[in-house]
Amino acid sequence: MTNAEEVIKSLSLIKDSGSGKSLLELGWLDDVRVNPPRVTLRLSLPNFANSQREAIAKEIRKLLDEFQDINDVQIELGNSTEQGGIGNAGHGEVNTLQSIQGVKNVIAVTSGKGGVGKSTVSVNLACALAEKGLKVGLLDADIYGPNTPIMLGVESNTPQVYGQGSDQKIIPIESFGIAMISMGFLIDENQPVIWRGPMLNGIIRQFLYQASWGERDVLVVDMPPGTGDAQLSLAQAVPITGVLIVTTPQKVSLQDARRSLAMFNQMQVPILGVVENMTFFVPPDLPDKKYPLFGVGGGTQLAQENCVPLLAKIPMELSVVEGGNEGWPIVNKFPESLSAKAFEGLAKSILETINN
Repeated sequence: MTNAEEVIKSLSLIKDSGSGKSLLELGWLDDVRVNPPRVTLRLSLPNFANSQREAIAKEIRKLLDEFQDINDVQIELGNSTEQGGIGNAGHGEVNTLQSIQGVKNVIAVTSGKGGVGKSTVSVNLACALAEKGLKVGLLDADIYGPNTPIMLGVESNTPQVYGQGSDQKIIPIESFGIAMISMGFLIDENQPVIWRGPMLNGIIRQFLYQASWGERDVLVVDMPPGTGDAQLSLAQAVPITGVLIVTTPQKVSLQDARRSLAMFNQMQVPILGVVENMTFFVPPDLPDKKYPLFGVGGGTQLAQENCVPLLAKIPMELSVVEGGNEGWPIVNKFPESLSAKAFEGLAKSILETINN
């Protein structure tokens, strides 16, 4: 039966392409657990080595596939103690999380899959916080599918940019009392963003550190779906006050949300709680009726499994969709609606958290 010593010896063959040193020697591979047919290990890459991640994972699996009694390789993501600094850091440079000048709190809104209403939650949460008198920023980090400019009615706007190189600054667009940056301002409506991880990492860092955010009580970050480069870039760059996990009640969404929650747990980023979106449908002509189109209890289950609070259950209303299409969030357009009140309650919970 394969043991840990044999696995570690095999893994010692994997080298960092830059320094030529073993990943084990660098401390990028650790916590190796061998229980045939499964091997579990932790991969903790510094920021400057993130571009090697897929190649390293492939090499790990290839090496361990040579053991006849190993057929399940689980690679966990961890935090490196030696991460490349912001910009063009090289090997051996230490990266500490860098705060954004003037920004007191960063709240990431994320999910494991697309289509759960994450951008809707981000926009309306930002608006609800602004309605409570907070100075709010909104960063649309969904580089491949930036939708927040449409939802806030500013898709035709172009932000001002001045300076050059690392001194370049971008001025956020203001809407509904929110300062917003999005890739949607910088590309044509039908232009695809075809970028690999390092380019995505670069633009997110530019949005974080080269935008003139001013004084902000909260920066809400609308993340893309999944557990990939954008999530890693954010978590390895800036101190995050906490993460909101958005899910719908249905089983498929719940499964993906678990992965997203587990990722941020592994990266030791606080989980503020779960937001269940599309909890039930309310027909506009029958406001007393509630139809749970996607099942019941998914958000509660996810929250209980992970010992985190269920912060909000957002109903489905046509006015939410209409508000998003018209660029007029429901929190501002129909403040007495069930959805607006749910977002107001979510904002209240967030406000309590950041004030404690």
